[in-house]
Amino acid sequence: MISNGLNQNLGSKHFNYKDLGNPAPDLNHHLLFHKHPANGCKELPFAKRVRSGFPCHTVRPMPTAELRGAPGEPGSLEIKPKTTHAPKIYTKTGDKGFSSTYTGERRSKDDQVFEALGTTDELSSAVGVASELSQESGHTFVEQLHKIQCMLQDVGSNIATPLSSAREAHLKRTSFSEKPVLELEQWIDKYSDQLPPLTAFILPSGGKSSAALHFSRAVCRRAERCVVPLVQAGEADANVAKYLNRLSDFLFILARYAAMKEGKEEKIYTKSEA
Repeated sequence: MISNGLNQNLGSKHFNYKDLGNPAPDLNHHLLFHKHPANGCKELPFAKRVRSGFPCHTVRPMPTAELRGAPGEPGSLEIKPKTTHAPKIYTKTGDKGFSSTYTGERRSKDDQVFEALGTTDELSSAVGVASELSQESGHTFVEQLHKIQCMLQDVGSNIATPLSSAREAHLKRTSFSEKPVLELEQWIDKYSDQLPPLTAFILPSGGKSSAALHFSRAVCRRAERCVVPLVQAGEADANVAKYLNRLSDFLFILARYAAMKEGKEEKIYTKSEA
């Protein structure tokens, strides 16, 4: 076994291998067992690589060692970074129009599960655009939008795990509780109390942040419509549909709040004269 001196000297490019005490013959082998922990990107509870549409591909290279000097003579151990190639984004496993759920089922890509997954991914992207625009305008609610995007990952986890084929291990990782729903209701009440009464139908408007939040709301409604059949069929948790329902309400309230804070006018629906 290599002494702790190796760990202490890994930061240096060269060091005398005699400082290692009595190293094993295959130094490179023992260096390689010091593998880096998993990278900082949270492992998504979806099947294989990207069943939900939310990939993570960060790879960290590991160091290798090269022993320099004649056998039996003092020498040096040079630490070289190991070149590691990131995995390819394409797998070709879906070329025939099928993909896998987290439970391992192969289903057609036009299956309701993947329609709901794709729409949830689209929703997260729309919220991301709204968040960036809102941050440029100095809104503090961007932290809540970031949390919503994280929750949409969990929504996708649940959708990608059809209850009819899920085992207990799957359910422990992908169940969706009522807690996020209740949190959204608290946020809705908080921002609603600060808004003027709504006296007419308003159109998506009120500045860039507000309009982007309205667009996110519309995508959220579509995501809810995609999830409802899965809930009714017993394939997804009912709390997922509830969450999307409350989220569309929150995005509507937030759009109005953004317009108010920016002093932008909300355009009002007027009936066209025949």
